[in-house]
Amino acid sequence: MGVIPRRLRKHVRTTLITAILLITLFDVVGYHRLSIDTTANNREAGAGTQKIFIASIHWNNEAVLRGYWNTAVLALAKQFGVENVYISVYESGSWDDSKGALRELDQQLDKLGVNRTVVLDKTTHQDEISQQPGPSGWIDTPRYMRELRRIPYLSRLRNLSLSPLETLRQSGVVFDKILFLNDVVFEVDDVLALLATNGGNYAAACSLDFARPPQYYDTFALRDLEGHETIMQTWPYFRSWRSRSAIKQNKPVPVTSCWNGMVSMDAGPFYGSTGMTTSSLQFRGIADSLAQTHLEASECCLIHQDNPISAIKGVWLNPNVRVGYNKPAYDLVNSATHRMSLLGYLRASWENRLRRWFTSDWLKKWVVRKRLQSWEHTGVDRSERGVDCLINEMQVLISNGWKHL
Repeated sequence: MGVIPRRLRKHVRTTLITAILLITLFDVVGYHRLSIDTTANNREAGAGTQKIFIASIHWNNEAVLRGYWNTAVLALAKQFGVENVYISVYESGSWDDSKGALRELDQQLDKLGVNRTVVLDKTTHQDEISQQPGPSGWIDTPRYMRELRRIPYLSRLRNLSLSPLETLRQSGVVFDKILFLNDVVFEVDDVLALLATNGGNYAAACSLDFARPPQYYDTFALRDLEGHETIMQTWPYFRSWRSRSAIKQNKPVPVTSCWNGMVSMDAGPFYGSTGMTTSSLQFRGIADSLAQTHLEASECCLIHQDNPISAIKGVWLNPNVRVGYNKPAYDLVNSATHRMSLLGYLRASWENRLRRWFTSDWLKKWVVRKRLQSWEHTGVDRSERGVDCLINEMQVLISNGWKHL
């Protein structure tokens, strides 16, 4: 094999350096076009005269409830007007004083005249896993045990938090949006900005959530517009060009799925009133027989795959709405110092670029699809529409939380 001529080596090196400089120049231009805050989706438009159904589930959240969450929910009720909001809270089996914190919230909502349902369920995780295994939601695990799956359990709780919807509809009360709130620190302005995402026209709009900035938290549910998991947990996150381009401009990011702490969804599908289906949208897990192949999917990802209007109105991540699982995280990601420097922008852009050039999620997807295809071929009428939500995991409930197996 001959030696590469010196002139050719020099030409290749010069071409490579020129390409790198040009790409970096485009990044610099992109940085200077980056808006500090494009929530000019008019926050006040997020409130309007819409009727909002607020749903949440809680487990061992006393600290955030007493410290921030209760206060923010009360402020939301005042912002929207008590006649335009309904609050549904489902707490189950906490061993801290979450129940006490929610009783306090219930009393304060009562003083405001807010319609609500606050369920404080004494059933603990230990109670759940100690019962006789039922026909669904249980799985045979590598520990030679039949164990309760985490995702069907969470799906049931989320659906219970939505159960007042039908009763209210029968009495003539119908909502425009459903706002799902995790156990996060947030303020009224965050909700107004979220509701106004994409001019208020969406199937779903999500915030970004943080526990340990700069890494975002909910990797289980977030998928870019091409169905990929995020390529990195720090900005600009995405493999898909359209998703990445939007977040680099601080615009609403088109995705196939998100949750990330706080979610606003068009309420129509939850009533089955889209004209595309007669059944109401509900949370679910994948089939137990599919989970048995060591696959799992977040109920908060599957809900978007099942939503008949996701493909029409879109699912959007609003990068300007940032919530935290603790106050220091919330303060940091919403501080003036959170604005990225030029050097940080260039470093993050190149890290993302190199990851896209030299890594692939092909093997992970191949493993998942192979198991899915095998499952589909070994049973009658087997199918799973939430393919992009599937990951190579098994998750079960345990007495003090949940566990990967």
